[in-house]
Amino acid sequence: MEAQKSSPSTINPPVFYGSAVLILALVIYSVAFSDHAQNLFGELQAWIIANVSWLYILAVAIILMMVVLLAFSRFGDIKLGPDHSQPDYNSLTWFAMLFSAGMGIGLMFFGVAEPVMHFLSPPVGEGGTAAAARDAMRITFFHWGLHAWAIYAIVAMILAYFSYRHGLPLTLRSALYPLIGERIYGPIGHAVDIFAIIGTVLGVATSLGLGVTQINTGLNHLYGLPISVPVQIVLIIATTSLATISVVTGLDKGVRRLSELNLTLGALLMLLVLIAGPTVFILQTFVQNTGNYFAQIITATFNLYAYEPNDWIGGWTLFYWGWWLAWSPFVGLFIARISRGRTIREFVAGVMLVPTAFTLLWMTVFGDTAIHMILWEHVTTLGEAIDRDSSLALFAFLEHFPFSSVLSLVAIIMVVVFFVTSADSGALVVDMLASGGEGATPVWQRVFWAGSMGLVAIALLLADGLTALQTATIASALPFTIALLCSMWGLLKALRLDATKQTLRYQAITTSPATPRAYSDWQRRLRNLMMFPRRAHVARFITEVVRPACEDVAVEMRKQGYDVTVSEGEDRRTRIEIVHEGEPDFIYEVRPRAYAMPSFVPGSDEDEPGERKYFRAEVHLKEGGQDYDVMGWSREGVIGDILDQYEKHMHYLHMVR
Repeated sequence: MEAQKSSPSTINPPVFYGSAVLILALVIYSVAFSDHAQNLFGELQAWIIANVSWLYILAVAIILMMVVLLAFSRFGDIKLGPDHSQPDYNSLTWFAMLFSAGMGIGLMFFGVAEPVMHFLSPPVGEGGTAAAARDAMRITFFHWGLHAWAIYAIVAMILAYFSYRHGLPLTLRSALYPLIGERIYGPIGHAVDIFAIIGTVLGVATSLGLGVTQINTGLNHLYGLPISVPVQIVLIIATTSLATISVVTGLDKGVRRLSELNLTLGALLMLLVLIAGPTVFILQTFVQNTGNYFAQIITATFNLYAYEPNDWIGGWTLFYWGWWLAWSPFVGLFIARISRGRTIREFVAGVMLVPTAFTLLWMTVFGDTAIHMILWEHVTTLGEAIDRDSSLALFAFLEHFPFSSVLSLVAIIMVVVFFVTSADSGALVVDMLASGGEGATPVWQRVFWAGSMGLVAIALLLADGLTALQTATIASALPFTIALLCSMWGLLKALRLDATKQTLRYQAITTSPATPRAYSDWQRRLRNLMMFPRRAHVARFITEVVRPACEDVAVEMRKQGYDVTVSEGEDRRTRIEIVHEGEPDFIYEVRPRAYAMPSFVPGSDEDEPGERKYFRAEVHLKEGGQDYDVMGWSREGVIGDILDQYEKHMHYLHMVR
């Protein structure tokens, strides 16, 4: 998604203009009638908490169980992309990007505040005790652990699977393809994408408006900068400007580099607190907190406090579940965008385990250190400061460390960068949604959406409408939850078919270059094994052998009444496609693929470094590359391979009917 010139026609008019008009209407309503909006959305959220909280709890539990089961099932080997695809980003960069977009800013805000707030005011029992401290960390782990990342993971998996493996647009509408088919390209699909855009823009704008409070508080704490609306407006403009610059440079430069920077700063800040704080206590509590979390995860997952009714669950657990669900279209689509080429098992392990481990360690280092200060070092002023203003929690905490001013400045920089990465990744996601999944979009569209988020945040801040839209965003999670559960059923259905086809296809690979019909004699086979052909040799083989073989098959198939096409693409790749009305078509393609020349090949050291390549004529099916080479086969051998693969395709259609 690098910045480049492209046609303004990439926008999808119903989605682009529809979402822009609705966002404007919602903002005007929240600004002009802020009290009425707050009351309306507040009543809606109260009704949801009172009547359908069980659905939120049950839905998140189902999501977590499904994600884990998919990773350990036979579906775990299926790639989020063609079979031959490879990840676009290395593991460290991938983790940094998904972490920054997922919940990085939340850790800065709640890393100290939430454990201390649960410690001082637990849902049940007496606050300020060792038991309250233990329960506070268990609750914090529960809110920021596997459940949140499972929500992001399932949405991202659905989008990446249907987009990269089945060629559907990388937009939220594709998640409904197993349920409504081609109707995703009509009004229903437009409505789904509009909903996702509205949720993303308002969610990011609301977070920008609320988040500048923490930045303003930190600057006031360090430099005495006044806490006021004009200062916060300047901060929003500055943050949005940085996000606009980042979004113009594209995903590979802007978001990637900022994410890596913030991950590095976060790791350093956490390490400094770990060393300067009660190190042994932190390590002990991390082990114990992790054990308590996993020991009670099932009980905590289904706990609605039905026998101990209170308002705590609505203000904490249900708020978090609703917020993660409301943000999952944005975060999920962004994670899908950077996860092409990974298997489902690798994807789940990366998206859930690594960020969760880092998050739980972060919460222990900051949360347990703060609790240690209050409970054993008797620094009661820290608890009082957090109780008065939770946005001051991190800076009041860092006051008790050496070089506190430097650490606080680093924390402010991290908060700013987290906001920039949220805003620019949000703008990239919205731009894709408004362009039907297109990646190469004009710069003005990205600038438009990045600027819109900043303007919406400023308008809401001036009119005190942020709380109203934050409440509305949480309430909007209810219809999306129902749609997500339906999409999960569709994903399971599609994965079952894909796994069946994959099993049958692997059985076909036993028909390999070793089959007698592939070569006319064994000497020819041996010569082919010892040959490392150039691109021109493979291209000539495809032209002289593969294409005639495809034509021969096509002629016979047409005699049987089938619609068959043979085509040639770039690099002389040749494809035969057999159309089946109402069923998946059969595609068999041979294309050149480059590999590094092995060092043991005689004379390879004499080649120029840039020329040390050889090529294979690899078979690709609709699902992607099959990782075997037909270079040097006879025409009859290629025809036999086409028929073998087609026979397996027909068997697959028979099995799934």
